[in-house]
Amino acid sequence: MERVNVLGVSGSGKSTVGRELAALLDVPYVELDELHHGPDWTEATADELRARVAPVVAQGAWVIDGSYRHKLGDLVLARADTVVWLDLPVRVWLPRLARRTFGRMLTGEELFNGNRERFRNLFERPNIFGWAWRRHFEYRRELPGWVAAHPGVVLVRLRTPQEVAAFLARAGREAAPAGPVTATGTAR
Repeated sequence: MERVNVLGVSGSGKSTVGRELAALLDVPYVELDELHHGPDWTEATADELRARVAPVVAQGAWVIDGSYRHKLGDLVLARADTVVWLDLPVRVWLPRLARRTFGRMLTGEELFNGNRERFRNLFERPNIFGWAWRRHFEYRRELPGWVAAHPGVVLVRLRTPQEVAAFLARAGREAAPAGPVTATGTAR
């Protein structure tokens, strides 16, 4: 694992897993949300986002959190060697998302580029909960085929918090050149 794309819905733990995996592998970590959202939640155009992400994926090693497939197409996936899919049940990610979102609203925590989650965002469409709900089922329908279209990419589908913890433990032990970790947890 040298170029890893971490995917999952909001609340699944992408950023946490991405940061930890990048630290274990000693590679740069990039959160696509930070590159996509400017001040006041302004969104980068597809061309702007591609221009920001292309130099990152051109590097030899990285962990990238997120997809933005509608703007980036296969730019990240085409350079990845591993996709870590946090396919956790709704009963796991939805409460996490609620705690995180409401906690950030209460504390006024800055996410990036001066942006903060605000109560009014809950009434905008799409709000974070509706978006995550739709994305959860979209990933289940589309993600395996999307990754399979890139035969050099190993898909690691993690379905429980225990599988996530075990994967990170293995990644830490196997950070030395042992080959990518497959979905069954064996190095190839």
